[in-house]
Amino acid sequence: MTAVEPPEHVRSTFGLREEAPVPLGNWDGGWRCGDVVLSPVTDHARAAWSAKVRETLRVDGLRLARPVRATDGRYVVSGWRADTYLDGVPEPRHDEVVSLSLRLHQVTAHLERPRFLAAQPVAPWADVDVFAAADRAAWEAVPLRSLKIGGMLPSTSPDGDHSLTLITQLSTLRKPVTTPSQLVHGDLFGTVLFSGNFAPGLTDITPYWRPAPWAAAVIVVDALSWGGADDGLLERWGDLPEWPQMLVRAVMFRLAVHALHPRSTPDAFPGLARTADMTRLLL
Repeated sequence: MTAVEPPEHVRSTFGLREEAPVPLGNWDGGWRCGDVVLSPVTDHARAAWSAKVRETLRVDGLRLARPVRATDGRYVVSGWRADTYLDGVPEPRHDEVVSLSLRLHQVTAHLERPRFLAAQPVAPWADVDVFAAADRAAWEAVPLRSLKIGGMLPSTSPDGDHSLTLITQLSTLRKPVTTPSQLVHGDLFGTVLFSGNFAPGLTDITPYWRPAPWAAAVIVVDALSWGGADDGLLERWGDLPEWPQMLVRAVMFRLAVHALHPRSTPDAFPGLARTADMTRLLL
């Protein structure tokens, strides 16, 4: 959560001058101003894209935060976006999150690929570049090859080095997949809000261009590694297309994030390594 309040001119441009901002814990550094949440934006293009999509998207059994436009029609003002407030907090209801993912991606399948998803990460890296590089590492023929060619593979910690070793080992277990890529939300674990009997809520969409079962596999990998999920979660979704291959790519993706992200911590690695071992057994 950012310690910096949304500036007065930002609140004014969104029509919130009279609302006192209150910090929130579940909105990526967001501040609640009445029925609206102002959140800091790290990537303007992605924030504007997400807002435009969420403005009209309809998904059965899902509450979506709708963008609030500024008085001049903009989605983003001086690095801040505005959305309608949704009540709720993340809960360890992992199977429900996977189910929600499948419903969501049936609807997002018609969306076109945003141009920014094809852009190569460039130095100096922002957070979004780390995740884009990790995504490529999980899918390219030689993992991390594009980073090595560009001289962008950083020196890392012992657990980061171990992550890179696991990525290389897991890559030998990959087989070609035929499930088509589409627009998916690649970061649903820990971002879905639950509130009593209300439908689950979603405040943002983090776009990737990958098969829908891969996005479900990322949820499962995250839940097993850090969410206290039972081991059966790995097999309960085994009927999804090419499930073992989606899992191995999801694990490689998270291992690459761990190795590349400057704020990775050693205590995040053991759970991820255990999930990697479980996935290896399936293959």
